[in-house]
Amino acid sequence: MTKQTILGRVAQLAKANINALLDQAEDPQKMLDQLIRDYTNNIAEAEQAVAGTIGNLRLMEQDHREDAEAAEEWGGKALAASRKADELRTSGQGAEADTFDNLAKVALQRQLQSEREAKTAEPTIAAQTEVVDQLKKGLEQMRAKLGELKAKRDELVARSKSAQAQNQMMDAVKNIDVLDPTSELSRFEDKVRREEAKALGKQELAASSLDAQFEQLDALGDGAEIEARLAALKAA
Repeated sequence: MTKQTILGRVAQLAKANINALLDQAEDPQKMLDQLIRDYTNNIAEAEQAVAGTIGNLRLMEQDHREDAEAAEEWGGKALAASRKADELRTSGQGAEADTFDNLAKVALQRQLQSEREAKTAEPTIAAQTEVVDQLKKGLEQMRAKLGELKAKRDELVARSKSAQAQNQMMDAVKNIDVLDPTSELSRFEDKVRREEAKALGKQELAASSLDAQFEQLDALGDGAEIEARLAALKAA
């Protein structure tokens, strides 16, 4: 995967508008679950790619340090060879002095080559460092976006469960309104009242029967009194 491709994918995923995606989804929860899976996979792939890019940068930085250290080392060798040549030349050993001067020149050539290699690598290292910084920032944004997705999914699930509970409660209330248990009580009360009325009717009938019997007794008593008075009249 090239640097441009990595940067493009990281930027695209990091800038994704979750709310806009939710507005277009028929089933937001399923869409969020899928997005979370996709984001998790994409982050894992991006992390591997970014790790490779960082690894290449570290190798270049290591090579640059080695070139800088080599340039310094060759410079030290050139200085040492030059001083040795000066000592030999002072003591009249011209031929040996020339040999060490040549060694100093070789060391200076190696120093120059190492410096050029280090300098040539610097722009590439700087550019690669900027790319790595962008990739790291993009990965952080992707991780934050993943956290946002998970939070959105959890919120949506909680709201869905709450809505379901409310609907179940309202359905239960509706059923209570349709099948009001107090109506059964009313019917039972009517039945009790009818039984009570029936009992009152029987009591009233019983009472009227007793009155009739007492009236008959009274009538019999009057007849006896009349007969007695009639007998008294006849006897006079």
